[in-house]
Amino acid sequence: MQSDPKHDNRAHAAPPLTPEEMDRYARHLTLPQVGAEGQQKLKAARILCVGAGGLGSPALLYLAAAGVGTLGIVDADVVDASNLQRQVLHGANDVGRAKTDSSAERLRALNPHLSLQLHHVRLTHANALEIFADYDIILDGTDNFAARYAISDACVQLGKPHVYAAVDRFEGQTSVFAAVGTDGKRGPCYRCLHPAPPPPESMRSCNDVGVLGVLPGVLGLIQATETLKLILGCGEPLIARLLLFDALAMRFREIVLRRNPNCSGCGDTLALAKTSTVKDNMSMVNGIPQITPAELKRRLDAGETLCVLDVREPHEFARAQIGGTLIPLNDLPQRLHELDRSQEIVVHCKMGGRSQKAAEFLAQAGFTRLHNLAGGILAWSETVDPSVPKY
Repeated sequence: MQSDPKHDNRAHAAPPLTPEEMDRYARHLTLPQVGAEGQQKLKAARILCVGAGGLGSPALLYLAAAGVGTLGIVDADVVDASNLQRQVLHGANDVGRAKTDSSAERLRALNPHLSLQLHHVRLTHANALEIFADYDIILDGTDNFAARYAISDACVQLGKPHVYAAVDRFEGQTSVFAAVGTDGKRGPCYRCLHPAPPPPESMRSCNDVGVLGVLPGVLGLIQATETLKLILGCGEPLIARLLLFDALAMRFREIVLRRNPNCSGCGDTLALAKTSTVKDNMSMVNGIPQITPAELKRRLDAGETLCVLDVREPHEFARAQIGGTLIPLNDLPQRLHELDRSQEIVVHCKMGGRSQKAAEFLAQAGFTRLHNLAGGILAWSETVDPSVPKY
């Protein structure tokens, strides 16, 4: 069964609006689609934003200003000077601070009535279900495919709307996945649009290709708008529609999406009630089994014989490591003879992209006992050993 935000709001109803709140939200109260009843729905709503960066910044600011009662924020990052060109929640004085802390300070200053739940962790398929359980709607402000698939699978599993957006240089897209439309039918999920992640070598982030600073502002505000519409039960949400934006041409266009009945995320034959669904969907990427840091730690502590292969560069290895053998990705073709084909190999890098590429190369070279460390050394630092530096 899909989540109905109106039903969820009744489950955790907010107290009546105070005189101060009536003044603050006066322009909402005059709207027939909102009014006092709608403002109480906003006050009762519990919205989670995954990512407090370019997309999350405008979305969180406007949801807080609109009177959403509880906002959760998931982000494991710290503010970097290069973020300030687009991540407007943070200022120059916040460089080096956790984004969750910086965001909380700014949002509380904007609206002291707001309740904030901070999750200073990196979202993975292993923790998504637990984190999402207490929220009505999940807003996706991430910039990587692993997190997007984890969000999509968990939202389908829990029956919660997934408000999605992505940006790339001068273009962006947004939609509402895993939700019931005005026709009463369940719409598509993210996997209906992108059944599987692209090859690791084709994955790009803002760090790689750049992004016009205002672009995530446009898309993040659309996400906030869609979230408010879902809470209020008004208008026509972007369910089964993908909205594309070209900033250079200043043009919007729309693509109709259809749910795939054979989708690996939300297909008709899936046993969605089973918690294992999310884990199964994320346990294999392009034929390479994924292993979590916790599972790797358990197996190492149990004394299992594993080759931990680090494919980062030497300067990265010098700054932070979890032991094992260092063979940089570019050197791997010339150093295959250093690896034992009969041994089980766990490949890792900083975040899991290079190691996935390395594992696929090793599979093509005839290695059969392979795993990729999901989330890389950053996930290890966050979930297993905080003494390992993040960089």
